[in-house]
Amino acid sequence: MRYAYYPGCSLESTGIEYYLSSLAVARKLGVELWEIPEWNCCGASFAHSSSYLLSLALPARNLVLAEKEGLDVVVSCAACYSRLKNAVYEARKSVEVKEKIGQAIGQEYRAQAEVYSMIEVFTNHLGLEKVAQAVVRPLEGLRVASYYGCLLVRPPELAMDDAENPRSLERITMAIGGAPVEWNFKVECCGAFHSTFRPDVGFQMIDRILEDALREGADCIALACPMCMMNLDMRQKDINKMKKSNSYIPVLYFTELMGLALGLAPKELGVNRHFVNAMPLLKKKVLQQ
Repeated sequence: MRYAYYPGCSLESTGIEYYLSSLAVARKLGVELWEIPEWNCCGASFAHSSSYLLSLALPARNLVLAEKEGLDVVVSCAACYSRLKNAVYEARKSVEVKEKIGQAIGQEYRAQAEVYSMIEVFTNHLGLEKVAQAVVRPLEGLRVASYYGCLLVRPPELAMDDAENPRSLERITMAIGGAPVEWNFKVECCGAFHSTFRPDVGFQMIDRILEDALREGADCIALACPMCMMNLDMRQKDINKMKKSNSYIPVLYFTELMGLALGLAPKELGVNRHFVNAMPLLKKKVLQQ
């Protein structure tokens, strides 16, 4: 099972935990990820607000490199997934658009390579039975709130799962021995850059998500987006200061939880890099096994 892998800008910087854990879990499960050489930024989050053609040409150049290898593309970052998936969708919808993309990047774009999220690789392609068979340290007793955010499930024509009630992350949680939490905010927006430009708005959006996860008894939140991670993990201290409270919940990439269940070391997965320390919870619920 071999894919062209598009890491995107965040995974080698602010989302390094996702990068480390994605590669480690893929290796453990026998999924070969060929990182696209000389890949470029996909244009998230601002190319589409300045130029329609640019928003398609940037991701399409990466897709052309994958097509030359005859490979479909797997993407970890939710924003990158959305941009690459949209380029394929728009090019397949219009021959004229596809030709304009080719002119912009200086080479033919055929729109043949499929784009998949990392979640789909483990759930639909490899299969959760194989994931479950590889578990050596089941996450028994760990209550996980799966958070999808916006870009994995919206707009519906690009969604990797049901737009209103996705279940892929919950299925992964069950396969690795954890307990999925049913809650109300799993597809609500985290506010993206509002936390920087309008913290009065952004912090409220983040707080509602965190509060609901805690209210429903979650031990942690699992997600698949570096932007969502930045907001839900890094901003908890600011929100507590704003509310004069002291309420924290660990936030982890779903691949970190998978890696722990597969017996990998927390440091190898980047678990030690988060703002909200997840280690006390994991030592209590997981790592003692």
